[in-house]
Amino acid sequence: MTITLRPGDTVMFTGDSITDCQRLESEHGLGFGYPLRIAGEWGLRHPEQAVTWLNSGIGGDKVMDLEARWQADVLDARPDVVSILVGINDVGWHTYAPDGHVIPAEDYAAGYDRLLAPLAEAGVDLILIEPFLLPVRGAVEVGDMHLGAEVRKEWRADLDPKIQVVRELAREYGAHLLAADGMFAELAATTGPEYWAADGVHPTPAGHAALAAAWLRLVT
Repeated sequence: MTITLRPGDTVMFTGDSITDCQRLESEHGLGFGYPLRIAGEWGLRHPEQAVTWLNSGIGGDKVMDLEARWQADVLDARPDVVSILVGINDVGWHTYAPDGHVIPAEDYAAGYDRLLAPLAEAGVDLILIEPFLLPVRGAVEVGDMHLGAEVRKEWRADLDPKIQVVRELAREYGAHLLAADGMFAELAATTGPEYWAADGVHPTPAGHAALAAAWLRLVT
């Protein structure tokens, strides 16, 4: 089953920096990443079906941050489809933020569930994108810090249970799942991970194109 977009529908993308992608610096408000690619490709394929595309992603957001602004930034827009990608900032927060702490998978699940419940009650179609982490080589920068392979292994161990949370919530709510972590692992097997996300987290143009193509396979 796919989601059928109809003329007049509103699609909301939300999440962290991967979705944000400098949206406030773009004249259309969609940023320069996968939401823009999706809107552009859809418009090319279906010029007769006017759809409103919105992006409320904010860099650095965790599930708790989305909760704090969910009513104003998502629910009040009365979207027909909501696409969510959040989780990588819930991973290893304590390893780079002075005020950071470990966010258990149970807390991540409870917060994510609170995001989904009002959308499901309103009959909104849901697309949940797995958070992902590619095994790039060398150190990566997070703010003023350089984090090496050992820290990123810790992130991976923290991320895997949260990916399972997203999968379970997708089943529970009948949402469409975009299995991004597995997709990028498969793509990276032939090109190397840096081709898709130079720092293992933020997609390159090719990485955003891969997300957009996978997303578009979920809608008609």
